[in-house]
Amino acid sequence: MIDANRRGRPQRYGFLLIEGYALMSAASAVEPLRAANLLSGQPLYELSFISAQGGWVRSSVSGAFETAPVSEADRDFDILFVVAGGNPLAYHEGRVLAWLRRLARAGVPLGGISGGAAILAAAGVMASRRFTIHWQHIDAMREIYPEALIERRLFVIDRDRFTCAGGMAPLDMAYALIASDHGVELARGVSDWFIHTGIRQAEAPQQLDPVRRYDVHHPALVAVVELMTSHIADPLRLEDLAHLSGIGARQLERLAKQQLGQSVMQFYRSLRLEKADEILQQSNLPLVDVALATGFSDRSHFSRAFKAHFGVGPVTQRKQGRLCKTGHRKGPALHT
Repeated sequence: MIDANRRGRPQRYGFLLIEGYALMSAASAVEPLRAANLLSGQPLYELSFISAQGGWVRSSVSGAFETAPVSEADRDFDILFVVAGGNPLAYHEGRVLAWLRRLARAGVPLGGISGGAAILAAAGVMASRRFTIHWQHIDAMREIYPEALIERRLFVIDRDRFTCAGGMAPLDMAYALIASDHGVELARGVSDWFIHTGIRQAEAPQQLDPVRRYDVHHPALVAVVELMTSHIADPLRLEDLAHLSGIGARQLERLAKQQLGQSVMQFYRSLRLEKADEILQQSNLPLVDVALATGFSDRSHFSRAFKAHFGVGPVTQRKQGRLCKTGHRKGPALHT
């Protein structure tokens, strides 16, 4: 994730438009960023539009953006999003896929909007990364990429990969990015600007919101839980969580003890370990990759934390979970 404390220049976001992309998905991604610039009174985000050939690229309803060709596009992006609709699994433009691979090798964070994650997967840049895609493509993606860490969520942020399901989901991901970069207050202001006051978490609608799931009620604590769930692989510090939610670290700790029954960072670690358990059961990803995907620096650190939380190590947990699924024996109770 982009350093929330960096303010030296506008964040440079690129949008690679694939012919026939959904106009709603594209607009839902770029309009919150424009509003953030407007409401803050400063250029927080600089937007660029790119396509394979350049020129005007038409959307699903003929609306279009003027784009620069891939051959002339800069690489100095803070995030480059691929925006695709239609049937992205049939997309095989070699120049574009090669360009995406070059960006990945150069360390440019990449994102996928609607069907964009399918094109990132085709470029081979989604290995060991959690991601989401429009629900229409999930089953086909799992057939083509059986080891892919696909989740049915509105959006997923995993270190340097930013994906969302399309439709209105880019709005929710944009709010998460704005909150991470510039604080929850500005993100809420942008939400109000678009009369979209019900900012949804990444997990919606598959999981309950923080108020109902964790019985938290203070707005700052709700905001903190939302920040945590969108920063699993790149955990924020206590100071960052407090700053972005608009209260002091001591007050945040008091709220956490009162409403969550544990410290902020203890709760945060539990969220990350629950996600690690989910990945273990749903993939054959090596433990070191599971550790990195959930914000742990190495396998040994991850294994110790996992055993302290679940009572068994990750290797044993994975074996027991799979034995339970095949009906050979019962494993430990699932954590929810």
